[in-house]
Amino acid sequence: MKGIILAGGTGSRLYPLTKSVSKQLLPVYDKPLIYYPLSTLMLAGIKDILIITTPRDKIAFKNLLGNGNNLGIKISYKTQEKPNGIAEAFIIGKSFINNEDVCLVLGDNIFYGANFFEILQNSVKDVKNFKEAIVFGYYVNDPRAYGVVEFDQCNKVISIEEKPKNPKSNYALVGLYFYPNDVIKYAEKIKPSSRGELEITSINDLYLSSSRIKLKKLSRGYAWFDTGTHASLAEASEFIRALETRTSLKIGCIEEIAYKMGYIDKESLLKILNNTGNSSYMNYLKDLHSN
Repeated sequence: MKGIILAGGTGSRLYPLTKSVSKQLLPVYDKPLIYYPLSTLMLAGIKDILIITTPRDKIAFKNLLGNGNNLGIKISYKTQEKPNGIAEAFIIGKSFINNEDVCLVLGDNIFYGANFFEILQNSVKDVKNFKEAIVFGYYVNDPRAYGVVEFDQCNKVISIEEKPKNPKSNYALVGLYFYPNDVIKYAEKIKPSSRGELEITSINDLYLSSSRIKLKKLSRGYAWFDTGTHASLAEASEFIRALETRTSLKIGCIEEIAYKMGYIDKESLLKILNNTGNSSYMNYLKDLHSN
């Protein structure tokens, strides 16, 4: 399975923070925001990753992450010239995806929960075995700002609506999607919405119409942050700070994940340390290497 991080857009809701820098490069406590969706793909076992960003920000992402070789993965880059919708990621990434299945994660989404990696890795297997799309639902108090999923007692998806005025459930669809390879065909088939965008909801509706979509609910004990506003960005930073301070463990530490997933060995981790500045993040990696 291939992985795509959609890190485009203007980040207008975060102005003036995003006047000169991508929102996915803003700090969430002790690391850039994009580390968190990247860590999600790595925990899923996905090692071939495409970052789609704006022409302005492409060089900054390359400077930060390079080609991924130091993490034992492969990172490539493409640009989205205008914010034409989430579903355009599959058209831009068509040659990258090629004949494989794909996971798309939005570059401003953060996930946390015990054994989340098991859910991710099982999703990769389910898409391969059953050729179904997999979406994730998370309970929110006011779902009107999100894509909302309606489902029955067996968690079978009934409907999906984008930003409904009268939501049929309190479960918002998070920015994480697993699709079989024919998502490319579906993305090329859909038309722009009234907002002028290729909506991810339109793709999900096509899978729903053929009964090929599965909902996985993120239950109590899981956290999801859509960090598109000043308040949610600050809330995510405080959440990460509190957890890391109390547990002495890092969340979204891509070097640690690469090491513990077996993508790199101890010698490769040492090379990373030799190129890292003096910070608490570096000291954490030093402790990881010495243990």
